Amino acid sequence: MTTTLSISNQSAPTHWQSATWQDYLNYRDDPEPKMISYRLFFNLNRFLITDMGGEGLNHSKFSDLLFLIISLWSMQSPGQEFTSCGRCTLEKPETRSAAPDLVFYSDADAPVWQEGERRFINLDQWRVPNLVGEISDTTLSSDLDEKKQLYSALGIPEYWVVSVRGREIFVFLLQEDGKYQESSESQFFSGLKIDLLNEALEQFHQSQSTIKIAQWFSQQIQPTT
Repeated sequence: MTTTLSISNQSAPTHWQSATWQDYLNYRDDPEPKMISYRLFFNLNRFLITDMGGEGLNHSKFSDLLFLIISLWSMQSPGQEFTSCGRCTLEKPETRSAAPDLVFYSDADAPVWQEGERRFINLDQWRVPNLVGEISDTTLSSDLDEKKQLYSALGIPEYWVVSVRGREIFVFLLQEDGKYQESSESQFFSGLKIDLLNEALEQFHQSQSTIKIAQWFSQQIQPTT
């Protein structure tokens, strides 16, 4: 006997639960307007819906700051061009789906949307991102567990978890055995000092000024003469 997932628009689940791919498709393609802005995650037979508004101010501020300072660093680092597709849905049809806060591709082979296609990244058509990440305010446990397993199963080379409350970035690199191993350095953003990012997050926690921290970070990465 097959059990299907019943989800109302008013009460989307906030924890992983058993479901089928068809359950996922039913919710993804439901024409009725949702009560919340949401992101969908699916891993084999487990399903998660997260409220994009539920993370609140800290999630939004830390996410915007991180993108800004990475962009500043990239502009100072020749050969570090990238395309950002943050929160875009990644789908491996029939098996897995995710919508990470951070999605980075190298410019050379980033997905390009074509007229008439669905507005998500089909991983049967495009390769996986170079790096994905989650901004964790209230979701740290899941981001370090179930989502980490999901992204390693998708074969994504690098995964970041940004702890808002801990003001710390965890970097994981995919190994030959298909599992992530924590690293002190980024593989995709080669030369970017994670300790410097952590310091920026700590200072931002104290000042709450995006521009001030961006200016400080820009000064730290200026080439020395």
